Amino acid sequence: MAQTALQIGAPAPDFTSNNQDGKTVSLHDYKGKKVVLYFYPKDQTPGCTAEACNLRDNIDVLKQAGYVVLGVSPDDEASHKAFQEKYALPFTLIADTDKSIHQKYGVWVEKEKDGKKYWGTARTTFLIDEKGVITEVITNVDTEQHTLQILK
Repeated sequence: MAQTALQIGAPAPDFTSNNQDGKTVSLHDYKGKKVVLYFYPKDQTPGCTAEACNLRDNIDVLKQAGYVVLGVSPDDEASHKAFQEKYALPFTLIADTDKSIHQKYGVWVEKEKDGKKYWGTARTTFLIDEKGVITEVITNVDTEQHTLQILK
């Protein structure tokens, strides 16, 4: 599976899309803050739920470290809203139904399961500093211990 071409030290590509409440969100809105930008395949699935709940359960520690958390998946606003409400997620979920953000970050990739090829999200997290520069790329995400990977 191909991974992102974006490297540490590169500027994080800006984007604009809608969040779970239908409000417009852009990466440049967060200049001056550290951002955990995490891409996940699908709302309400076991791995994605484990990852979101790990971030939720550690949100205070992440905030103390100066981070804002933004989740991105190809799901639409309504799906994100239901996911956020069901699991009381205290962070923004961004709808990327046209996969444009995924493509900017190189995480919309060809995958294979049971011999069948298909396109999907490569679960990847980008840590972005206050100036909008990528400081870390986590491609081997541990969904149940993701906060530890972020804060290491």
